[in-house]
Amino acid sequence: MTDHQILEELLALLEANAVTVRNEPLGGAGGGLCTVRGRRVYFHDTDASSSDAACACAEAVARTVDIESVYLRPEVRDFIETRAGRPQ
Repeated sequence: MTDHQILEELLALLEANAVTVRNEPLGGAGGGLCTVRGRRVYFHDTDASSSDAACACAEAVARTVDIESVYLRPEVRDFIETRAGRPQ
């Protein structure tokens, strides 16, 4: 899978777990998770490369989704575990 395909799956996973995803040009940092008025919002940086954005998104997924309780493609699970510092 490409970084872009992994990013798309990660963004969909966030949305499926009650995280609002906003696409915004943020200067290339990748994006980040925050709470706005009591709701979780993930800002996807449209200026960032797919690789950087996927890494930032993997960290957000690791903090908000119990990845042990959902089916993930093996490539996506490995990406999250590797990029978000989770043990494999």
